[in-house]
Amino acid sequence: MLGILERWDISEPELAFAAAKLADGSISPKSVSFDEAQLFAPVLYPSAVYGSGANYTDHMEEMASILNVPIENPKDQGQLPWHFVKTGRNTVVGPGAQIQIPSYASMIDWEIELAAVVGRTAHGVSVENALNHIAGYTIANDLSARDHVKRVGVKADSPFAYDWVSQKCFNGSCPLGPTLVPARCLPDPLKLSMRLWVNGVLKQDSSTSRMIFSVAEQVAYLSSRTTLYPGDVILTGTPAGVGMARREFLNPGDVVRLEIEGLGLLENVIV
Repeated sequence: MLGILERWDISEPELAFAAAKLADGSISPKSVSFDEAQLFAPVLYPSAVYGSGANYTDHMEEMASILNVPIENPKDQGQLPWHFVKTGRNTVVGPGAQIQIPSYASMIDWEIELAAVVGRTAHGVSVENALNHIAGYTIANDLSARDHVKRVGVKADSPFAYDWVSQKCFNGSCPLGPTLVPARCLPDPLKLSMRLWVNGVLKQDSSTSRMIFSVAEQVAYLSSRTTLYPGDVILTGTPAGVGMARREFLNPGDVVRLEIEGLGLLENVIV
Protein backbone atom coordinates (compact mmCIF):
# COMPACT_ATOMS: atom_id res chain seq x y z
CA MET A 1 0.00 0.00 0.00
CA LEU A 2 2.82 2.42 0.74
CA GLY A 3 4.18 1.71 -2.73
CA ILE A 4 0.77 2.46 -4.25
CA LEU A 5 0.52 5.71 -2.30
CA GLU A 6 4.03 6.80 -3.24
CA ARG A 7 3.00 6.73 -6.92
CA TRP A 8 -0.59 7.85 -6.38
CA ASP A 9 -0.82 9.92 -9.57
CA ILE A 10 -0.24 6.71 -11.54
CA SER A 11 -1.87 4.26 -9.14
CA GLU A 12 -5.24 5.98 -8.78
CA PRO A 13 -6.27 5.81 -12.47
CA GLU A 14 -4.97 2.23 -12.65
CA LEU A 15 -7.09 1.27 -9.65
CA ALA A 16 -10.14 3.04 -11.08
CA PHE A 17 -9.66 1.17 -14.38
CA ALA A 18 -9.36 -2.17 -12.58
CA ALA A 19 -12.46 -1.44 -10.49
CA ALA A 20 -14.48 -0.65 -13.62
CA LYS A 21 -13.34 -3.91 -15.23
CA LEU A 22 -14.34 -5.86 -12.13
CA ALA A 23 -17.72 -4.14 -12.07
CA ASP A 24 -18.60 -4.95 -15.68
CA GLY A 25 -17.26 -8.51 -15.48
CA SER A 26 -14.42 -7.95 -17.95
CA ILE A 27 -12.01 -9.50 -15.47
CA SER A 28 -12.72 -12.05 -12.75
CA PRO A 29 -9.55 -12.80 -10.81
CA LYS A 30 -9.33 -15.50 -8.19
CA SER A 31 -10.81 -13.97 -5.06
CA VAL A 32 -11.36 -14.51 -1.37
CA SER A 33 -14.72 -13.83 0.24
CA PHE A 34 -14.72 -10.62 2.28
CA ASP A 35 -16.09 -12.48 5.31
CA GLU A 36 -13.27 -15.03 5.14
CA ALA A 37 -10.45 -12.55 4.60
CA GLN A 38 -8.23 -11.31 7.40
CA LEU A 39 -7.94 -7.57 6.87
CA PHE A 40 -4.91 -5.61 7.97
CA ALA A 41 -4.94 -1.86 8.46
CA PRO A 42 -5.16 -0.17 5.04
CA VAL A 43 -1.79 1.51 5.63
CA LEU A 44 1.05 -0.49 7.22
CA TYR A 45 3.07 1.28 8.45
CA PRO A 46 2.79 5.06 8.14
CA SER A 47 5.91 7.09 8.79
CA ALA A 48 3.79 9.41 10.92
CA VAL A 49 0.34 9.55 12.50
CA TYR A 50 -0.81 13.05 13.43
CA GLY A 51 -3.72 13.44 15.84
CA SER A 52 -5.87 16.54 16.12
CA GLY A 53 -6.85 17.69 19.60
CA ALA A 54 -10.08 19.50 20.59
CA ASN A 55 -11.41 19.79 17.05
CA TYR A 56 -15.18 19.26 17.32
CA THR A 57 -17.65 21.83 18.58
CA ASP A 58 -19.85 19.27 20.35
CA HIS A 59 -16.82 17.70 22.08
CA MET A 60 -15.65 21.12 23.29
CA GLU A 61 -19.14 21.89 24.62
CA GLU A 62 -19.22 18.51 26.36
CA MET A 63 -15.85 18.97 28.07
CA ALA A 64 -16.54 22.62 28.98
CA SER A 65 -19.73 21.53 30.73
CA ILE A 66 -17.95 18.79 32.67
CA LEU A 67 -15.04 21.03 33.67
CA ASN A 68 -17.35 23.98 34.35
CA VAL A 69 -15.31 26.34 32.20
CA PRO A 70 -16.39 28.77 29.46
CA ILE A 71 -16.65 27.45 25.91
CA GLU A 72 -13.96 29.03 23.76
CA ASN A 73 -13.77 28.09 20.10
CA PRO A 74 -10.03 28.11 19.27
CA LYS A 75 -10.67 29.17 15.68
CA ASP A 76 -12.73 32.14 16.85
CA GLN A 77 -9.89 33.04 19.21
CA GLY A 78 -7.46 33.18 16.28
CA GLN A 79 -5.65 30.00 17.30
CA LEU A 80 -4.15 27.47 14.91
CA PRO A 81 -4.88 23.71 14.72
CA TRP A 82 -3.32 21.62 17.49
CA HIS A 83 -1.80 18.17 16.93
CA PHE A 84 0.11 15.43 18.71
CA VAL A 85 1.99 12.50 17.15
CA LYS A 86 1.32 8.78 17.53
CA THR A 87 4.05 6.31 16.71
CA GLY A 88 3.15 4.31 13.60
CA ARG A 89 4.56 0.82 13.69
CA ASN A 90 3.33 -0.24 17.12
CA THR A 91 0.03 1.67 17.33
CA VAL A 92 -1.59 0.94 13.96
CA VAL A 93 -3.65 -2.27 13.81
CA GLY A 94 -6.44 -3.43 11.54
CA PRO A 95 -10.07 -4.59 11.77
CA GLY A 96 -10.65 -7.47 14.15
CA ALA A 97 -7.36 -6.98 15.97
CA GLN A 98 -7.42 -7.57 19.70
CA ILE A 99 -6.37 -4.48 21.65
CA GLN A 100 -4.56 -5.28 24.87
CA ILE A 101 -5.00 -2.84 27.74
CA PRO A 102 -1.47 -1.77 28.76
CA SER A 103 -0.33 -2.96 32.16
CA TYR A 104 0.11 0.58 33.47
CA ALA A 105 -3.37 1.87 32.55
CA SER A 106 -6.97 1.29 33.62
CA MET A 107 -8.85 4.16 31.93
CA ILE A 108 -8.76 3.37 28.20
CA ASP A 109 -11.05 5.66 26.21
CA TRP A 110 -12.53 5.47 22.71
CA GLU A 111 -12.45 8.24 20.07
CA ILE A 112 -13.95 7.79 16.59
CA GLU A 113 -12.09 9.87 13.99
CA LEU A 114 -12.06 10.45 10.26
CA ALA A 115 -8.54 9.56 9.10
CA ALA A 116 -7.09 11.28 6.03
CA VAL A 117 -4.26 9.46 4.26
CA VAL A 118 -1.67 11.50 2.37
CA GLY A 119 -1.10 10.54 -1.27
CA ARG A 120 1.14 13.35 -2.49
CA THR A 121 4.08 14.94 -0.67
CA ALA A 122 2.94 18.19 0.91
CA HIS A 123 5.07 21.04 2.19
CA GLY A 124 3.77 24.56 2.60
CA VAL A 125 0.54 23.89 0.71
CA SER A 126 -2.41 26.29 0.77
CA VAL A 127 -5.80 25.48 2.27
CA GLU A 128 -7.28 25.72 -1.24
CA ASN A 129 -4.87 23.10 -2.58
CA ALA A 130 -4.55 20.92 0.50
CA LEU A 131 -7.11 18.22 -0.34
CA ASN A 132 -5.31 17.53 -3.62
CA HIS A 133 -2.63 15.92 -1.46
CA ILE A 134 -5.03 13.44 0.19
CA ALA A 135 -5.28 9.99 -1.42
CA GLY A 136 -8.24 8.80 0.59
CA TYR A 137 -10.00 8.31 3.89
CA THR A 138 -10.53 5.58 6.44
CA ILE A 139 -11.82 5.17 10.01
CA ALA A 140 -9.62 5.47 13.10
CA ASN A 141 -10.12 4.85 16.79
CA ASP A 142 -7.72 7.14 18.66
CA LEU A 143 -7.54 5.09 21.85
CA SER A 144 -6.25 7.04 24.85
CA ALA A 145 -5.07 6.14 28.37
CA ARG A 146 -6.90 8.86 30.31
CA ASP A 147 -5.20 8.01 33.60
CA HIS A 148 -1.88 9.00 32.01
CA VAL A 149 -2.72 12.36 30.47
CA LYS A 150 -0.27 13.91 32.93
CA ARG A 151 2.82 12.61 34.69
CA VAL A 152 2.53 11.52 38.28
CA GLY A 153 4.28 13.81 40.74
CA VAL A 154 4.57 16.75 38.36
CA LYS A 155 2.58 19.91 39.02
CA ALA A 156 -0.46 20.21 36.73
CA ASP A 157 0.58 23.67 35.51
CA SER A 158 4.12 22.56 34.68
CA PRO A 159 5.10 22.67 30.98
CA PHE A 160 6.50 19.17 31.56
CA ALA A 161 3.28 17.69 32.93
CA TYR A 162 1.86 15.99 29.83
CA ASP A 163 2.68 12.35 29.09
CA TRP A 164 1.87 11.95 25.39
CA VAL A 165 3.68 8.61 25.03
CA SER A 166 1.84 6.80 27.84
CA GLN A 167 -1.48 8.34 26.88
CA LYS A 168 -1.41 7.93 23.09
CA CYS A 169 1.31 5.51 21.98
CA PHE A 170 0.60 2.17 23.63
CA ASN A 171 0.51 -0.89 21.37
CA GLY A 172 -2.65 -1.12 19.28
CA SER A 173 -3.85 2.38 20.19
CA CYS A 174 -4.64 3.33 16.58
CA PRO A 175 -7.00 0.84 14.91
CA LEU A 176 -7.52 1.77 11.23
CA GLY A 177 -9.85 0.42 8.56
CA PRO A 178 -11.57 -1.43 7.19
CA THR A 179 -10.58 0.02 3.79
CA LEU A 180 -9.07 3.09 2.18
CA VAL A 181 -11.70 4.95 0.14
CA PRO A 182 -10.18 7.19 -2.56
CA ALA A 183 -10.84 10.90 -2.04
CA ARG A 184 -12.54 11.16 -5.44
CA CYS A 185 -15.24 8.80 -4.13
CA LEU A 186 -15.84 11.05 -1.12
CA PRO A 187 -16.36 14.55 -2.52
CA ASP A 188 -17.06 16.27 0.81
CA PRO A 189 -15.32 14.88 3.91
CA LEU A 190 -17.18 17.42 6.05
CA LYS A 191 -20.64 15.90 5.48
CA LEU A 192 -20.26 12.40 6.94
CA SER A 193 -22.24 10.87 9.80
CA MET A 194 -20.10 9.04 12.37
CA ARG A 195 -21.10 6.63 15.16
CA LEU A 196 -19.34 4.48 17.76
CA TRP A 197 -20.81 1.67 19.85
CA VAL A 198 -19.40 -0.23 22.84
CA ASN A 199 -21.03 -3.65 23.25
CA GLY A 200 -23.88 -2.49 21.05
CA VAL A 201 -24.57 0.68 23.07
CA LEU A 202 -24.30 3.90 21.07
CA LYS A 203 -21.72 6.24 22.64
CA GLN A 204 -20.81 8.72 19.88
CA ASP A 205 -23.27 9.97 17.27
CA SER A 206 -22.21 13.05 15.34
CA SER A 207 -21.03 14.36 11.99
CA THR A 208 -17.77 15.56 10.48
CA SER A 209 -19.63 18.82 9.81
CA ARG A 210 -18.89 19.71 13.45
CA MET A 211 -15.13 19.92 12.88
CA ILE A 212 -13.62 23.24 13.96
CA PHE A 213 -10.58 23.10 11.66
CA SER A 214 -11.43 21.35 8.38
CA VAL A 215 -9.37 18.56 6.87
CA ALA A 216 -7.93 21.07 4.38
CA GLU A 217 -6.98 23.50 7.14
CA GLN A 218 -5.26 20.74 9.09
CA VAL A 219 -3.28 19.54 6.07
CA ALA A 220 -2.20 23.09 5.27
CA TYR A 221 -1.18 23.77 8.87
CA LEU A 222 0.76 20.53 9.31
CA SER A 223 2.53 21.04 5.98
CA SER A 224 3.65 24.47 7.17
CA ARG A 225 5.45 22.81 10.09
CA THR A 226 6.76 19.61 8.51
CA THR A 227 6.68 17.70 5.23
CA LEU A 228 3.81 15.27 4.87
CA TYR A 229 4.69 12.11 2.95
CA PRO A 230 2.56 9.54 1.10
CA GLY A 231 1.12 7.12 3.63
CA ASP A 232 1.12 9.60 6.52
CA VAL A 233 -2.16 9.54 8.43
CA ILE A 234 -3.99 12.52 9.90
CA LEU A 235 -6.59 11.80 12.60
CA THR A 236 -8.89 14.79 12.33
CA GLY A 237 -10.50 14.88 15.79
CA THR A 238 -13.34 13.25 17.70
CA PRO A 239 -16.88 14.43 18.52
CA ALA A 240 -18.78 14.33 21.81
CA GLY A 241 -19.48 11.04 23.59
CA VAL A 242 -16.01 9.94 24.70
CA GLY A 243 -15.70 7.81 27.81
CA MET A 244 -13.90 10.49 29.82
CA ALA A 245 -17.04 12.63 29.75
CA ARG A 246 -19.12 9.73 31.13
CA ARG A 247 -16.43 8.34 33.45
CA GLU A 248 -16.78 5.09 31.51
CA PHE A 249 -13.77 3.21 30.17
CA LEU A 250 -13.05 0.06 28.20
CA ASN A 251 -12.70 -3.34 29.85
CA PRO A 252 -11.52 -6.76 28.67
CA GLY A 253 -14.14 -8.38 26.46
CA ASP A 254 -15.62 -5.09 25.24
CA VAL A 255 -16.39 -4.89 21.52
CA VAL A 256 -15.92 -1.44 19.98
CA ARG A 257 -17.61 -0.78 16.64
CA LEU A 258 -17.15 2.36 14.54
CA GLU A 259 -18.98 3.53 11.44
CA ILE A 260 -18.39 6.57 9.24
CA GLU A 261 -20.70 7.19 6.30
CA GLY A 262 -19.22 5.79 3.09
CA LEU A 263 -16.22 4.22 4.83
CA GLY A 264 -17.65 1.02 6.28
CA LEU A 265 -17.38 -0.52 9.74
CA LEU A 266 -14.33 -0.97 11.98
CA GLU A 267 -14.58 -3.39 14.90
CA ASN A 268 -12.06 -4.43 17.54
CA VAL A 269 -12.10 -6.38 20.81
CA ILE A 270 -10.47 -5.22 24.03
CA VAL A 271 -8.46 -7.85 25.94
